[in-house]
Amino acid sequence: MQNVVSTMMEEIMTVTIYHNPRCSKSRETMEFLEENGIEAEVIEYMDTPPDEATLKELLKMLGMTPHELMRKHETVFKDAGLDDPTFTDDELIEAMVQCPSLIERPIVINNGKAILARPPEAVLDIL
Repeated sequence: MQNVVSTMMEEIMTVTIYHNPRCSKSRETMEFLEENGIEAEVIEYMDTPPDEATLKELLKMLGMTPHELMRKHETVFKDAGLDDPTFTDDELIEAMVQCPSLIERPIVINNGKAILARPPEAVLDIL
């Protein structure tokens, strides 16, 4: 496995990670990338949240709906009643733009593909 991973890593230039340093899974993914010699462009999305167009592109690359990308255990998710099926995709995207803590993390992008890196090793699927 190590030889396969090493060979794959040699072919990779840089990936992009939507990272929250306060999130253990996000930190673990950063460590996984670093341990495997993968350079990452880091976007700390809590400080620099994605706009609507970026979120739509991420969702397309992930093959997910806005509801699937939301952190459903966040207080703001529950308080706003965002589990209500009458919310449109655009309304859910707007909620994530306004409150980026609603966005599940970490998201890793490579060559037009994206993955929710849970577990961190899931990034291998897009390398």
